Formats: sequence, C-alpha cells, structure tokens
Amino acid sequence: MAKKIKSESDLSEKRSWKLSKEYKIAIGSLLVLFSIALLVAFISFYLHGQADQSAVDQLDNRNTKVSNWLGKIGAYVADLIVYQGFGVASFLFVRLFFLTGLYLFLGMPLSKLRSTWFWDLFAMIIVSIIFGFFATSAPELGGVIGYEMNLLSQDYIGKTGTLLVLIFGLVIYLIFKIKISPDSIHAFIENSKKEIESKITPSPEKSATTGYNLEEYAVPTPEEEKDEELDGIHIKSSSSQFEINKEALKPTISSSSEINLDSLPKPIVEPVVTQSFATPPSISKEPTIITTSDEAFVIEKAEEEDIVEENLAARLVADFGLFDPTLELSNYKFPTIDLLKEYSSGGITINQEELEENKNKIVDTLRNYKIEIAQIKATVGPSVTLYEIVPEAGIRISKIKSLEDDIALSLSALGIRIIAPIPGKGTIGIEVPNKNPTMVSMKSAIGSAKFQEAEMELPIALGKTISNETFVVDLAKMPHLLMAGATGQGKSVGLNAVLTSLLYKKHPAEVKFVLVDPKKVELTLFNKIERHYLAKLPDCDDAIITDNAKVVNTLNSLCVEMDNRYSLLKDAMVRNIKEYNDKFKARKLNPENGHRFLPYIVLVVDEFADLIMTAGKEVEVPIARLAQLARAIGIHLIIATQRPSVNVITGLIKANFPARIAFRVTSKIDSRTILDTQGADQLIGRGDLLYSNGNDVVRVQCAFIDTPEVERITEFIGSQKAYATAYLLPEFVGEESGINLDFDISERDSLFREAAEIIVNAQQGSASLLQRKLKLGYNRAGRLIDQLEAAGIVGPFEGSKARNVNISDMVALDEFFNNEQN
Repeated sequence: MAKKIKSESDLSEKRSWKLSKEYKIAIGSLLVLFSIALLVAFISFYLHGQADQSAVDQLDNRNTKVSNWLGKIGAYVADLIVYQGFGVASFLFVRLFFLTGLYLFLGMPLSKLRSTWFWDLFAMIIVSIIFGFFATSAPELGGVIGYEMNLLSQDYIGKTGTLLVLIFGLVIYLIFKIKISPDSIHAFIENSKKEIESKITPSPEKSATTGYNLEEYAVPTPEEEKDEELDGIHIKSSSSQFEINKEALKPTISSSSEINLDSLPKPIVEPVVTQSFATPPSISKEPTIITTSDEAFVIEKAEEEDIVEENLAARLVADFGLFDPTLELSNYKFPTIDLLKEYSSGGITINQEELEENKNKIVDTLRNYKIEIAQIKATVGPSVTLYEIVPEAGIRISKIKSLEDDIALSLSALGIRIIAPIPGKGTIGIEVPNKNPTMVSMKSAIGSAKFQEAEMELPIALGKTISNETFVVDLAKMPHLLMAGATGQGKSVGLNAVLTSLLYKKHPAEVKFVLVDPKKVELTLFNKIERHYLAKLPDCDDAIITDNAKVVNTLNSLCVEMDNRYSLLKDAMVRNIKEYNDKFKARKLNPENGHRFLPYIVLVVDEFADLIMTAGKEVEVPIARLAQLARAIGIHLIIATQRPSVNVITGLIKANFPARIAFRVTSKIDSRTILDTQGADQLIGRGDLLYSNGNDVVRVQCAFIDTPEVERITEFIGSQKAYATAYLLPEFVGEESGINLDFDISERDSLFREAAEIIVNAQQGSASLLQRKLKLGYNRAGRLIDQLEAAGIVGPFEGSKARNVNISDMVALDEFFNNEQN
C-alpha cells in the first residue's frame, strides 16, 4: 500500500520530465534568447518608438526603415506588447521568459515557477493600471490595457474607488509576496533603535566582564574647566581632543577568579592639536609656531597666500561696460511694420446664420446615432470654426470619433477634423472650415504684442490659431523645423514668414542665414541683405546656394563650424551658446585666445527632396550630424519638402526634427510620415497647417506675406550700412583635395597608357571602369586615376559624378604622348 501512495511532489516531478532532455535544453535556450530579444526591443521602443510609429503599419514594405535595434519585427512586437499592452510593466515578461527558459535548460521542475508567474502577472496588471491612472499624458508608460482598464474602473467606481482598489492591490502584493507585516516592521524599528543606542552608549556588560571601569579614563568635557593630570601628562586646554590607545586599556587577566589591577598597563593619551574653524586664519607672513606641553613636539603652520580682492573681468565691465556685438552696426534700423500690407481691416467676420446652421446639423447628426449633447460652444477662427461639445454621461468618445465622415457629409464641408478629446479640456472638438475665410496678414502677426514682447532667442510668428491668437514659437527651443506638404499649399510662404519674423526681431550681428534654394526663384529676393544677414563659403560668389554640387561643401563647412564652436565652448567651460555669449559680453573670455561673439546660424533648405535625389547620402549624413549635435552651439535647421515620402524624410531625420509643420497633403499615409498622426489630409490648404512639437498638435492659419512685401523689407535693410562681406563660413577641404597629384613620368604605372586609351574611348573617367576593363584592384585603379588627373587627361573629382575626360579621341591622345616624349 505504501508503494502505491506517492507524494504530490513526486507526481509533479514526473510530469515535468515528460519532455526529453534535449527538447528541454532546446526550448529553454529559445526562451532565454527570446527574453533577451524582448529586452532589446522594449528598450529600443522607449528610445525610438516615436520615430518607428509610422513603420509599424507598413510591415510588408521592405523599403521602410526603422530605428528599432531588432528591426521591423522588433518594432512591431514592442508596439504590440508595450504600447498596445501593459506599458513599462511589460518588462516583467522578460523576467518570466528568462526564468522559464533557465529552469528548462537546467532541468529544474517548472512547478516552482507557478508562484512567480502568478505574482508577476498580478504586479503587471497593477503597475499598468497605476501608470494609466497617474501618467495619462504618457500612454506608453501604462499601455493601452492599463489605460482602458483604468477608464473602465473609473466608469463604475470613480477615481477615488479606483485609487483605493490600486492601494489594496499593492497591500496584497506586499503582504503575500514581499512578506511585509506590522510585526516585521515593528521588529525592524526596534532593532534599529538598539543598534543606534549601542553605538552611542558603551555596553555596561563589557566593562562588567573585565572588571575594568572605563569612567576613570573618560576625556573631560568642555564644561569641566579644570586641569587633569593623568600619568604625568598635564592637559590644560579643555577644547583639545585626545586619542586613547584601546589596546593598552585591555587588562591582563591572571586568573578566572581575580584580577590584579596593579598589573594593568597605564593608558596612553596622545595629544592631537586641532584648529577651531570659528577663528579666522592668520594672515601673517611669518610661520606660526604652536607649542604644547611636550617640548619636543613643535607644530609649524604654513603661511597664507595673498588674495586679490579685485576681479579683472568686473573691472573691465566697470570701465568699458558689457561687450556690445551690435556696435559695428550701431546705426542699424529694424524694418518698420508699415512695410507690410494689411489684407483684412475689419478682423474676423462672424456669420451668425452659418454658425447656427452648422450647430444644428452637428446636433442632428449625432442625435441620429443616439448621441445626446449636454453643451456646445463655437470658437470662430480666421479660416476654421471650432465647435466644442460635451456629450452626455455614458457616451464613448470613440463612437463620436467614428462619425467624422458622416458629420462632413451633413455639413457639406471640406476637411472636417475631430479632436477627441481636446488636450487640457473635457470637451470634444469639431473643426469646420468657414465658408468665407479671413486672410491672416503678416502685419497683424508681427505687430501683435505677443510677438513684440516675446522674450525668446529666435521668435517666429507663424500665424493665428483657431482662437485668433498669434502663434509665436522659439526656433532655439525646437531646435530644428521640418516643413512638408503638397505643392502649392503654402510652404514657401511659410518660409518667408519665418525669415521675416527673424528679420524684424534680431540684429544682423545676432543671426545669420544659410539659404539653399534648388528652385532658384524662391529665396533670390534675400540677395539684397547678403552683407547683413547671410553666410557663405569664402570662394562662393552668390550667398544663396542654387547649385546642388555646392550644397555638400556648404553642409560640411557648417559641420566644421560646429566643431570649432564646440572647441570654444569647451575652453570657456560652458554648455551652450547663450551661456558662452553672456560670458563673452561680460568680458570673461579673451579674444586673443580665439574667442569671439557667436551669432546664431539658421540653415534654410527650400526643397530637400531634390537634394536627396541628386546627392543622396552626401547630403543626408551632414544634415543628420548637424541635427544631432548643433542645437547647443546655435546652428538650427529649417527643411522644407513637397514630397513627404519615407525615402526623403527618413527615420534618422525624423528622430532629430521634433518640431514639424504639415501643410495639406493628399493621403493619411503622408500625414503619418510628417506628423506620426493623421489630420494633415483634412486641412483646407492656402496656408492651413498643423504644428507639432512632441505630443501636442496645434492648427494654425499661416500668415500671408507676398513677394512685394519681402522685396520692400530687403530693400529697406540692404540700403543701410552693412558689413564688408557676408559672414564667412570656414573653408572645407575634401578628402580628394589633400592628394598630391605631382607624379613623375618615370613613376607612372605600367598600365598608364592602356588605362588612358580605355578612358578616352569610353569618355568616362572612373576607377570602377578601370577595375572592370583591366581586372585591377581598387587601390591600383585609384592610383591610375590620380596619375591621369595629374597628366590632365581626366578632370578633378566631382562628388558622385564621373570625372570629365579632357581628350576627345585617340588621335589627340597619341599627340599628347608624342609631345610628352619630345
């Protein structure tokens, strides 16, 4: 009977060994590696999740680039488990899979993991709901499950009840998993008290066991102002400190029953002289001699150094004042507001009948789907009216969100956009375009008090919001701006608005522009302010770059300028350009050491897609490097493109351009490419834009500035006294420029003539051609190309293009070699 009875542990152990050892090792290894892959994907999600958001829905597109360290699968899994799942608590999956795989690999019974699985899943749910309750503005912390479970709980028991349930869940976890109880807390406090008391007060038991009274050797306190004599050493100062040799205080026990006190060693007391911090240090030049009762013990105190009370930088500021970078153009006058044209004198016109009609249509459409409205309010903007509605209790927001097309149909309007809910408000917004939109003039934006009184480094007045407020942002805080939209929707006007805002606010000594205009017609008006505001390379004739071949050199020159500025910041021991310029103005930096006032540099590219098509990586790499590093030294990028595809706006660029402006596009995919969310496809065009800098998306009607207005402003600035030249960027020396091309004829390669004949016949000068025809390696083909260039047969290096061939045919080549021999 005893043999038939088996314990429960034996049965469970038998069940755990159903799989063979090889299968357990294989499955365990797979689970461990899978847990590591999950950890890599989850960490990468919190670093690059926003940049990969648009790529999750395009998993089947092989051209889609992602920043997740585990590729597209990693981005999809992290989005599914973290964002759509439990948020930060999803990292517990890594622990569970790792432990399960380790147990299988080592052959340990899995029954021991039951408690771990149960309590980790319990903690995962509790932590997810906690983040969903407190971090509502960061949904990636709690995940969709935590957020929805939090909302479900609040619908039934409210916020207070949900909070109490979460507290109860934490208490359950602490009691049953962590094993924390009131008794253990009380015992911990009592033990801590005993340890503190034992450190402060010596134990009476130790003195009792030795039979030695330590009170006889206590150091006198400052209150006992009397002399004490101990073993021939006379102590006078009560404030002195002493060190007692504790080894000498231990008695020598002759027997277990009695102790001879006379045989005990005398305590040794060594005087230690300490200086009181309350007394000021002596400023005497002579060394101070401190004597003690011991004549052989002499202490010599070192002399103090001289202190210069006056600060040199403060004296320079007192004599000459703060450095003024605008002193060279002290008579410069900012352009006046009357140079701009006012397009609408009466402001926004409110059509009461239109508002009432739209309101009734919205209410009727929602009522048809059994959605009742408790309150509705209209806010009239320049081109769009925002209707804010408060639904009755129990109405789900997603139900209203799904009726976007039905509301657009009932209103017979273009571009209905529903914001559910409006950030910071407990309402749902429906944006409806006005039948007669009001044009926002640049004059009203520049003349507004919000722009004129803005305390920003680089203020930009983009236009007006739906609430008819001037929308002003700081380019220095963005720190880079990406503008995209379909053709003819207002990108060039937006760029003119940005440049005009900076011209009205910043002195020529404070900001410089690097303008890249592949279209050759959009930014040519700013040629008139070349010596005031523009920057260029030393060997360039035109400050506005229209040739794509020169863009690469300009971008690399900006990278050199960035490195030079970082060296200056390192020498000045500051972190950004604002601190550096403040320190330079306070005359704390010496110009003889290379220090100078650093103006802000704004790089404006009007059509970025054209540069990517012609130059590719040669443009993308310096652009990405500037976007990653240049914000601290005052170089800011503004890039505009009309083709918002993923091969133009790559993940590397999107990750470094948090501030984005989207004009009207044709599809939701383009909107997601620009903003990582839809909405730009519902705009009405003509300057209607969405501005995003992080999570918030603001709808703005861009201020309109026409070509004659820009021309008047540039003429007003260009007619004033200017600098001698434009701001010169550092000269960039390419890799090919440093090669010595002076080859001796006797040192030419044996295949030189044959290579020359191949180049002339093909009329194409490239090393790859010589590699194929002569079956050479790259190094030898490159040397042949350098020798051909030195001989004048082929032209210089021109980026990604093939070299020009200077000899037209074989007859001319034969004449060339005959002339060399003669």
